[in-house]
Amino acid sequence: MRELTYYVGMTLDGFIAGPSDEVDFYPLADDHSAYMNGLYPEVVPTHVRQAVGIDDAPNRTFDTVIMGRRTYEPALQVGITSPYAHLRQVVVSRTLNSSVEAAVEIVRDDPRARVRELKDEDGLGIYLAGGGRLAGELLPEIDRLIVKKYPVVAGSGLPAFVAGFAPTQLDLEDVRSFSNGCAVLSYRRA
Repeated sequence: MRELTYYVGMTLDGFIAGPSDEVDFYPLADDHSAYMNGLYPEVVPTHVRQAVGIDDAPNRTFDTVIMGRRTYEPALQVGITSPYAHLRQVVVSRTLNSSVEAAVEIVRDDPRARVRELKDEDGLGIYLAGGGRLAGELLPEIDRLIVKKYPVVAGSGLPAFVAGFAPTQLDLEDVRSFSNGCAVLSYRRA
């Protein structure tokens, strides 16, 4: 059975982006980027892969990405309809036109059921790219969590999970830190 992994960057206070979807406040570092791009090249959008020198990197961990409309929309705004062309793309949205891009599957209802179907298929893992509302809805299906915890307090913004009170125990697998102060924590469902 395939696993669903929520791979996400967040602030110390648990936000994945600012109130207007800002992410430009995250400090970058070459050692951090090189490590993450080497381990998870498939999470880099197709149009960025060449610029960071991984355009021909094979998918190592994931072959499918699932994201919410707000995660997909920035690509659409610049004319990119297939931001992860190297992956099978699933977008959860009740408002997007289903004919936006043939290579992108639009899921309108019950993303949990769709994730369970994806998990039952053969292949590599499933990358949950966000956002917080979708992560909250899919929390019962998340098997792994890879958190890039940046040394920033945002104060407000988009939380990593938008859900009701539902304590979910995870076991820490690994911690790595980098020159930008980012700690990457890997967890598995307990």
